[in-house]
Amino acid sequence: MTQDRLSRRRLMALGAALAAPLASPALLLPRAARAQGEDPAHFPGRALRLIVPVAPGGSQDLVARLLAKGMGEVLGQTVQVENLPGAGSNIGYEAAARARPDGYTLLAGSDSLSINAALFPRLTYDPLRAFAPILPGVAVPQILVVRREAPQRSLAEFVAAARGGSLAVGTPGNGSLSHLVSELMQQSAEIRWTHVPYRGGALAINDLLAGHLEGVWINIGAVTDHVRSGRLRGLAVSSPARAAALPEVPTLEEGGFQGLSATGWHGLVAPAGIDPGLAARLTAAGRAALRKPDVAERLAGLGVEPLEEPPEALGRRILADAGRWVEVVRRAGIRPD
Repeated sequence: MTQDRLSRRRLMALGAALAAPLASPALLLPRAARAQGEDPAHFPGRALRLIVPVAPGGSQDLVARLLAKGMGEVLGQTVQVENLPGAGSNIGYEAAARARPDGYTLLAGSDSLSINAALFPRLTYDPLRAFAPILPGVAVPQILVVRREAPQRSLAEFVAAARGGSLAVGTPGNGSLSHLVSELMQQSAEIRWTHVPYRGGALAINDLLAGHLEGVWINIGAVTDHVRSGRLRGLAVSSPARAAALPEVPTLEEGGFQGLSATGWHGLVAPAGIDPGLAARLTAAGRAALRKPDVAERLAGLGVEPLEEPPEALGRRILADAGRWVEVVRRAGIRPD
């Protein structure tokens, strides 16, 4: 089957999903089944499991561990973190999708749920229907950075340089949010640069500092210290408003890209079909964890910001982002590694 036919099928499926109403404020297109035998008033009676679909050490893992610790304190039960990385997060996502919707299994979800819905034509789970949103968690802006010595001192100058010659721009990986934001910007400005994907952000930043790249799109937390020290210069952030971690860096819209923004997120979802009362307990515990002073301090150090949104807003975000990324993937011809 051709890439165009697969793209049309994805667009049709996403259109149907977007047209369907949310069945409950706590659920994203849930299965009919409901967890049985759990009384929300006495939940939880044992330890919880938090599946993290990435390897330890990155921002998504660190946010998940902060939430696990804080929620454990609120709930009075241990929240055990289980890293299940691989296959573009699909190994962890599939394991969570198959778990019982009894409130004892949670998933550290992210913007990759929407990306995977657009990027992978065949999955053993449905990224848009397999999970119920629990906690929007935190917003994760992306940022375009260049070296301190780079001649481009603004986004406009970087775009002009792209029109005038070949630029090499790195990202943490093919199909990552940073990659898709980079493609979205190029499609909007009708410019092209050479995409250089890496196996992680640290390698991309090392090559940028060594002068092998002209720019890098990356998670803001990965370069906050470099920008503050002056080793790197931030040209634009992808969030609708300036990021609290680097308030001096303008947004894409301020740089001339009207209406263009794309922000990642790290939060929590549960297997679809979870009892609404249990979902509400978990949402409340997650919000309380985010408000803990030690958690808030660590999150600020990662360059991420708490999202003050209800779970249903996360459900809408997942669907809307998937629809956007299908078109970006189609136009750029992106295929998973």
